[in-house]
Amino acid sequence: MKVSGFSFVRNAVIFDYPFLESIHSILPLCDEFVIAVGQSDDDTLSRLEKLNDPKIKIVQTVWNSAMRTGGAVLAEQTNIALRHVTGDWAFYLQADEVVHEKDLPVIRNAMETHVSDSSVEGFLFDYLHFYGSYDYVGQSRRWYRREIRIVRNGIGVQSWGDAQGFRIGSRKLRVKPIHASVYHYGWVKPPRIQQLKQQHFNKLWHPDEWVERKVSAFEEYDYSSGGRLGRFSGSHPRVMEQRIAAQDWKFVYDPARVDQSARESFLDWIERKTGYRVAEYKNYEIIQDLPDQHPAEF
Repeated sequence: MKVSGFSFVRNAVIFDYPFLESIHSILPLCDEFVIAVGQSDDDTLSRLEKLNDPKIKIVQTVWNSAMRTGGAVLAEQTNIALRHVTGDWAFYLQADEVVHEKDLPVIRNAMETHVSDSSVEGFLFDYLHFYGSYDYVGQSRRWYRREIRIVRNGIGVQSWGDAQGFRIGSRKLRVKPIHASVYHYGWVKPPRIQQLKQQHFNKLWHPDEWVERKVSAFEEYDYSSGGRLGRFSGSHPRVMEQRIAAQDWKFVYDPARVDQSARESFLDWIERKTGYRVAEYKNYEIIQDLPDQHPAEF
């Protein structure tokens, strides 16, 4: 069995992405790691080159600035990296996603068990969306609970939409859930850097006028827009220890300031009471679900 990791990145230093931690978190599982590196305004490329790891294969790209609808350029960059992988399985992590070392044996076992079973087209991971700081995770319906992060190579899989998930043509992949989580840190940054990121990344979805009116008018990001959060008391991946220790801003979660419509509040109440998410978006078809068990400690 051969495993290829893959990802894309651009301006990771400016926007404070844990891109090196992300790569290192799954490199022990990978025989190669392909990363599409967009032309950047910082030293993202040189930091990757300095790793000097024979497993890491860098593909230099230029982002299409004309692609400003639905985050499509993110899927394009993902597919560039995916085209270069050579493994049986392709393990995808975005530059702000990290895997805990405790989950690596579970992930390896799943890939080894199903490598010859063509009915399994990928694996579904649980998600922990950290928000504002490393101590809180999103728990409202604004945050997707699961997504595909390992796909079978060579069967026509492509990144879908804004690169959140994958499909074959327009068909959803048939996947198996595994008891492993993706630790998503994209919403954990100093408020000024988070706002800078929003100013740039919203241009992948909206015209300049919309960004100027909705985003650029503010100097710091307002973290009250994250919906309902929960306190995280589990352990973070070891690769994140230095970054977490270096946090130099204060985040205070005030449930009274959470901005939710009456409908969202009602649907969240149902989910808290029953565990069922009404009308949940699922960009996949589950072959066989797991027993109700959450892998993270709260």
